[in-house]
Amino acid sequence: MSEALFDGRLAVIQRVLPSYRAPFFEMLAGACSGGLTLLAGQPRPDEAIDAVDAIRGVNLIRLQNRHLFKGPAYLCIQRGLEAALRQANPDALIVEANPRYLSTPPALRWMKRQNRPVIGWGLGAGGGALAFLRRSFLMQFDALLTYSQTGAAGYAAAGFNPARIFVAPNAAAGRPRQALPQRAPGFSGRPVVLFVGRLQTRKRLDLLLQACAALPEALQPRLVIVGDGPARPEVESAVQSFYPSAELAGAQHGPALEPYFRQADLFVLPGTGGLAVQQAMSWGLPVIAAEADGTQADLVRAENGWQVQPSSLDSLTAALSDALGDAARLRQMGAASYRIVAEEINLESMTAAFIKALQAVRSHS
Repeated sequence: MSEALFDGRLAVIQRVLPSYRAPFFEMLAGACSGGLTLLAGQPRPDEAIDAVDAIRGVNLIRLQNRHLFKGPAYLCIQRGLEAALRQANPDALIVEANPRYLSTPPALRWMKRQNRPVIGWGLGAGGGALAFLRRSFLMQFDALLTYSQTGAAGYAAAGFNPARIFVAPNAAAGRPRQALPQRAPGFSGRPVVLFVGRLQTRKRLDLLLQACAALPEALQPRLVIVGDGPARPEVESAVQSFYPSAELAGAQHGPALEPYFRQADLFVLPGTGGLAVQQAMSWGLPVIAAEADGTQADLVRAENGWQVQPSSLDSLTAALSDALGDAARLRQMGAASYRIVAEEINLESMTAAFIKALQAVRSHS
């Protein structure tokens, strides 16, 4: 984006700055006339997050994260936040709409004293025993950004003005630059099932291996797992236990990933997380993904894939059987995947939604 669409200085507060977000923030910075400042801390060592220390065209100010507790009781304090805000002096601020980050309310108050707008960015309102507190927290924002229609509906149900809720599709890549790969109508040998991502327990590769093994022999695919991470030893053990023919290709990045996407027939994300889904779709691959936080709902549809129940071996096995039983249909679904990321869900669309939200709050501030 060469033309600035937000006339001012933007600051974004992140608990951590994962590498997969770098292309988005670079694009967002190019759409702000006054530039973009990111304020972010470091993850805990056990989080296995690939964080970045620099993004082209972005001013990065490091905060000191103090992590309190773990699991459902997790809280975070970001030291140095108010001083960093004064340094950045933004005309608008975007923060994660997560009440577990205890430094966010003081940042909100600082911006309000300057009579400048703040946008919350999150998955949705959530429920449970703390729903009332979350609603009170949300009502402090001038607008809300969320990844999906599911998240938008949750915020509206919590009482937030629907006119101030903006859906920014969760994307990790821009519109495809390559043409839709042309694949043969039928499989050439065994169908190729691909996984790309960090090797973490929550990705549930054990389920994928078991599901492949549970298929009839005629449908059992060539399974290729691309990635590395803290769970590699347990993944290697699961391969030997459940599906010894699976191939562990290690970490691959950039152009080195292209051959894996081109040779695949189906992309599978058996657990949570994984923005590689969008990248796989840009190579014309249909997708099987576990239903998680709703962010996949707009991306994986009946026309281009299957959403399966999380942690359900039966659901995943049934989807694999259905997918691999009809090669011609898979090709049609792959073409639908390509169209979705070319026309709807990409970094350009995500950036445009952020700019639309920023323009809306500036016009009412």
